Amino acid sequence: MHDSGALMSNDRLFKIDQLRERNIGKYLPLPQLVAVGDQSSGKSSLLESVTGIPFPHGQELCTRYATQITHRRDTNSFISITIIPGPQASADHKNRVEGYHYEVESTAQLQAEFPDILNKVNICMGIRTDKNPDGDKTFTTDVLKIEKCGPDEDYLTVIDVPGIFRTTTDGVTTTKDRDMVKNMVTRYIKDSRTIILAVLPCNVDIATQEILSLAEEYDKTGQRTLGVLTKPDLVKERSAKASVCSLVMGERKTLNLGYYIVRNRGGDDDENDADLEEREDMFQQEPWSRLPQDRVGVKALRERLQDLLGEITDLAFPKIRAELRSMLLETDEALVKLGPPRQTERQQQQYLVGIAGKFQSIVRAALDADYSSNKFFSEDSAERPERRLITLIVNITHWFNSAFRNTSQTFYFKGQSEKPQDDDIKDNQNTLEDVGRLPSYVSGCPHLANIIVTNWSTDDPKTGIVAWIEENYRRSRGVELGTFSPAMLSGVFREQSRKWPTLTQQYLSMAIIAVHDFIALCLQAACGETDADKITTNRIFDGVINELVIRYERAMGQAMHLVELERERKPYTLNHYFNDNVQKSRGIQVKNYASRHAFTEMHGNPNYRQVVAINDLSKAITDKSNAEHIRDEIHENLQAYYQVASKRFIDYVYLQAVDHHLLSGPDSPLRLFSERWVLDLNAAQLAAIAGENRHITTQRQNLKMKADDLREALKIL
Repeated sequence: MHDSGALMSNDRLFKIDQLRERNIGKYLPLPQLVAVGDQSSGKSSLLESVTGIPFPHGQELCTRYATQITHRRDTNSFISITIIPGPQASADHKNRVEGYHYEVESTAQLQAEFPDILNKVNICMGIRTDKNPDGDKTFTTDVLKIEKCGPDEDYLTVIDVPGIFRTTTDGVTTTKDRDMVKNMVTRYIKDSRTIILAVLPCNVDIATQEILSLAEEYDKTGQRTLGVLTKPDLVKERSAKASVCSLVMGERKTLNLGYYIVRNRGGDDDENDADLEEREDMFQQEPWSRLPQDRVGVKALRERLQDLLGEITDLAFPKIRAELRSMLLETDEALVKLGPPRQTERQQQQYLVGIAGKFQSIVRAALDADYSSNKFFSEDSAERPERRLITLIVNITHWFNSAFRNTSQTFYFKGQSEKPQDDDIKDNQNTLEDVGRLPSYVSGCPHLANIIVTNWSTDDPKTGIVAWIEENYRRSRGVELGTFSPAMLSGVFREQSRKWPTLTQQYLSMAIIAVHDFIALCLQAACGETDADKITTNRIFDGVINELVIRYERAMGQAMHLVELERERKPYTLNHYFNDNVQKSRGIQVKNYASRHAFTEMHGNPNYRQVVAINDLSKAITDKSNAEHIRDEIHENLQAYYQVASKRFIDYVYLQAVDHHLLSGPDSPLRLFSERWVLDLNAAQLAAIAGENRHITTQRQNLKMKADDLREALKIL
């Protein structure tokens, strides 16, 4: 590598190691060299030769966990030993292992103290050994980090993972341990940015080496697997040596990164340059001497590993930064979806107050028909008309007014059209369709079944009001002179208004359903759409439903009270329109009589006109029997009062029962879920509604930890 390129790679390699220390590798793959192999493959001796770290021989102290060996250039010479907690470590275990740190000044000091250091590391990690029988595990996902620093060090990081084994040892390893080691190895080599150093002893058939099969499984094209052949000195047969040479030459079992061959030091060898050169003199002999020199020996392997690590780091560095940013954005969004923390009473209260504020904001806009202020009103408003609440209420009230005008009376009055206006028919049909489309939130609330009705049909009025009045008068008249008893008008009015309770109940039912469905949708919008939000929505709804039902009952009760006031009391009004209507009705009768007796007068005048004789006109009033006169008087008074009373009643039902009790009054259902309601909850109620379940709490903690890790990682980069 060029010096400038080497400096850039070294800086990036250092940053990648910092990411690895913070376990960023559990979120995304990091560039790394991982040495893997079966037990007794010579892996530890190889790493000692490559890294200069003097692993103790004859012990299994370093095979129970991954070991990260890092070389880093520094003005001071020292070797630092620390522990990186596993990705799933508990907080207590993490604090304990992160508290371990030991430092030596030289390789010689490390070699002298290494056995004792490893014993202490095993105790700290909880590894069970002969010297630590109280340990609770044989293997761990913790990582032992050995960092060798000095002015002459070239940057290199290699991770050694425990060797794969097939046969368990009684009292030492179990099938669970075997599977754990294999899973640990798999976790390292499956990452796309891992260079796999497959350590393979020359004295066995590589076809039997499980590690090569495992590497092929996760690196099918062999693009990131480098084979390292060890123990060539144990190969005696010429054919076996030729087979090894064919691997190095790329003639069989090819790998994109090829094979390297090194000789491990023996148990009595010293790890110094002279001893290394003496061991590798064997490569000057046949058939090894025919191999490319850049594929032979520890020095060639070390240089290649340094280049490889720099190459994959430089290639991955920009992508890692981009992936971290994207991952942080996704994590922050996931945290936002969970909403604010809700562990303490104060947090729970603030959380619900926020939802109540959003809810009331939508309610105010809905009552003001301010549909541009919130996207709530634009979402599927055609299919969900209750979103635009006040508009639906106005349409329902228009239906009520039209239905009252056309069908509320038992009998048609004289001269009344029996056919509703076309506009009324169309508007009423549209309104009934809107109400019919309302979701079945009501069906999920059996309490409402005793309040509302869902049948909107009404019978048309009957004909024959004159005969009906005559019959009522005949059966009810008293000793009156030229008039009728007030009780007579009360009776016929009560019968003529017999459908008022049904129509009123239908009207209030429609309004209650609209309000109830609006509250359900509004609450969903205020809480949110995540699974956790839906849980909160249901809890709030459960908390308010009983009071909602009480308020619906109050509205329906007020409406039926108004019905009773109109129908069960003596007819009375101070409205001058009553007298106007009576006089108008009498005028119409005279006009109709005059029209029947009119004749045409010309007298040479081309503009002829209709005239009535004065004597004939007087008969319009006098030419009636007493019964006919009383009948017409009853009809005139009944019709005039019915018109005044029905208009008054419609207004009062809307103003008192619908507007006051259901919409804008201080005790309306829409005002129930509010900041005041939240503040009145006690601690137990707050926890029941807004408290987080353990799953959400754990998810939030994990996401927050991840977000903190990712932010720290971006700072490092």
